Amino acid sequence: MSITVLLVDDHPVVRSGLRAVLSAHPSLTIVAEAATGEEALSLAQHLAPAVVLCDLRLGDGIDGIETTKRLRELDDAPIVLMLTTFDRDAEVIGAIEAGAAGYLLKDAEPESIAEAIERAARGEIVLSPEHATRVLHGVRNPPPKLTEREIDVLALLATGATNREIAKALFVTEATVKSHLSHLFTRLQVDTRSRAVHEARERGFID
Repeated sequence: MSITVLLVDDHPVVRSGLRAVLSAHPSLTIVAEAATGEEALSLAQHLAPAVVLCDLRLGDGIDGIETTKRLRELDDAPIVLMLTTFDRDAEVIGAIEAGAAGYLLKDAEPESIAEAIERAARGEIVLSPEHATRVLHGVRNPPPKLTEREIDVLALLATGATNREIAKALFVTEATVKSHLSHLFTRLQVDTRSRAVHEARERGFID
C-alpha cells in the first residue's frame, strides 16, 4: 500500500523537485503541497496524509516546529519529518520535542529521503547518529533559562556593540550590563563575548 505524503515548503522550486523525486518512488504518493504551516494544517485535516515532510522555516506565519506541534495534535495526526537546511541544536531538539519523527537535511540523497519516509511510516525515529547524540545531549543538558533582558543583551552583543552602547540602547548603566554579561557567561558556560554569541545562536536564543 502506498504511503501518502504532504510536502510543506515555502519555495515552489523545492516542492517541485521533491515531488518529482519522490513521485518516482513506487511506495510513495504525493497527495498535496503547502507553502505555509497554516495551509499544511488545513490540508492535513482534509486529506489525512500518512507523512508530512516539512521545512523548518516557512516565511510569514507559523514555523515548521509550531506546524509540527499542531499537526501532531490533530485527531488523525500524521507522522512529521523535518527536511531543512538548518542544523543547529535548538532546531533539531525543538523539532523532536514538538513531535517530529525525524530530522533530515536537504543535501541528503533522494533515496535517503524516500527511505526515511518509509521508516517513519513504520513507526521508526529517523535521526543520523550525530543528530541522535545531540538530541540525547540536549535532553540530558537542557538549555539555561534566560530573562528577556539577558536575551536583549545577547542580541546587542551579536551586533558587536560595546558595553556602553548596550547600556545606552537598554537605558541601563554599564555596571548593569557587566552584571548581565557575568550571569550570561556563567549560564552559557563561556568566557568570552564571541563564545557567548555563538552559544546563544546554537541554543536558539538569538538568530
